[in-house]
Amino acid sequence: MADAMEQLYQQVILDHAREKHGYGLLDGAAGESFQVNPTCGDEVRLRVHLADGTAAPVIERVSWEGVGCSISQASISVLSDLVCGANVARADELTETFRAMMNHRGVPLTPEQEDLLDDAGAFVGVARYPARIKCALLGWMALRDALVHALTTDPETAGSSSS
Repeated sequence: MADAMEQLYQQVILDHAREKHGYGLLDGAAGESFQVNPTCGDEVRLRVHLADGTAAPVIERVSWEGVGCSISQASISVLSDLVCGANVARADELTETFRAMMNHRGVPLTPEQEDLLDDAGAFVGVARYPARIKCALLGWMALRDALVHALTTDPETAGSSSS
């Protein structure tokens, strides 16, 4: 049974590495982050787009471009699916849960974590390989940074900067 789950998880990662959800930078982002994993050279530029007219900030979509291994690319693709339509608090909860999963070095997820992370739970096996953890976390750290920029930038001056 464990082998079947591992194969399913590997397939999820390969599918997302091939079909990168959210790939391609879009204009009109509320915040942007560029992150590099110096260990292996993976890079991502991630933009967060917030929905207009909502009381609490809601992530309309994430757009990104990057280069790197299948783990980093697939992780960002899964992230894009998970946070679309989520408010910032939910995105932060997802980020923290994913980060905790990576820090537990392959310990199986609780049913609650599995439900929350959905396809991101496929990365539980990656956590057993310390050199790959940063790859899986790259996009999640970019999301957190882009949200900080989005929520702290003065809307009056946001359009006047060139990025």
